[in-house]
Amino acid sequence: MKEQADLKSILKAGKLTNELDLERASILDNKLRLLAKDNPELIESRKRLRSIIKQYEKKNWSKESAIDEQKIKESDIAEFIAEQERVFLENRKNAIKENLDKLKITQQELGKILGHGKTYMSELMNGVSPFSMRDLIILHKLFGIKLEYLIPTIISEKDRVRIRTSLNQLNKAEIRFENEDLVFA
Repeated sequence: MKEQADLKSILKAGKLTNELDLERASILDNKLRLLAKDNPELIESRKRLRSIIKQYEKKNWSKESAIDEQKIKESDIAEFIAEQERVFLENRKNAIKENLDKLKITQQELGKILGHGKTYMSELMNGVSPFSMRDLIILHKLFGIKLEYLIPTIISEKDRVRIRTSLNQLNKAEIRFENEDLVFA
């Protein structure tokens, strides 16, 4: 499961395909609204993103007859997931910032360490673009931040169902699914 929306991927695709994409894009739109004040180069990206959001909403939410209980439930679930992702990203950002402050390193200096420019570093920190696995490992090693604070450990519902089915078929008592995580007894 993706941990967050990736602005570049959305803009490249030119469309949203489901409610979770819509919720993620809406969160991105809010972030871009704030970031564009300091980074005018993001204004055009935000305009394109807003156009993609409007296109999806027009197609999927403009006809009263097409809006049923299932669609509303799907939207509610997507909103919940996207909000959990937003909170995770905000907590990760705060953990990184705490370490930057503690070591008296600026965000721009961290960008140099990771090999990123100032604007891109801002996009990473604000969740507009995703950190690479390489970046997250460097942050873990550099600051000693636990990996679970850097890398989301959420398993999608689709994968949970598949895993539960497989575990039931394997019939191995020492491996079970608890509290949405795999537990090895």
